[in-house]
Amino acid sequence: MDNNFISLEGVIDGDISYSHSVMDEEFYKFTLAVPRLSGTVDALPVTVSGRLLEDAGLSTGESAALTGQIRSYNKYLENRTRLILTAFAKSLNEASGEGENMNQVILNGYVCKTPTYRKTPFGREITDVIIAVNRAFNRSDYIPTICWGKNALFCRDLPVGTNVMIKGRLQSREYTKRSGEEYEIRTAYEVSVGEIEEIS
Repeated sequence: MDNNFISLEGVIDGDISYSHSVMDEEFYKFTLAVPRLSGTVDALPVTVSGRLLEDAGLSTGESAALTGQIRSYNKYLENRTRLILTAFAKSLNEASGEGENMNQVILNGYVCKTPTYRKTPFGREITDVIIAVNRAFNRSDYIPTICWGKNALFCRDLPVGTNVMIKGRLQSREYTKRSGEEYEIRTAYEVSVGEIEEIS
């Protein structure tokens, strides 16, 4: 977990439902409502083994704290492939309510696509960077990140393959997708970068 770490604390929101099985081990999914300092609440997807869930004894509406990794996978939806993110829990407990850092992410990975730099209508600078983070069995997780201000300027010209260390938080963001004459509200998940540095 040295190169991919997430720590979250929030309230289990909505139903806890079956997700999938791997080698006879069942996994479940739920949404964790994690507040920001601004008062906005991020609705973050969590995947957890049935064993951890049973040991924690948590249910909908209760406060939970977890540590683990950010995992990504491709899901085929509406005739196209979409990248799906989830917080994969390695530990799950009842939240103490004392933690100041309720949403922490640390990643050590590689720029895997040319960064996209832009400015908002109000002139705020943003760079989107997708980071490939290696894990066991020759797998990688592809994690969208968003950088602001000086971080956006720092990483807008980073070449593909650059090794970076990132500290930030996982966030949810709603956006409107147009399909023909119809509009649909979707949710994107990304790491909002607080610190980024290139690793030699």
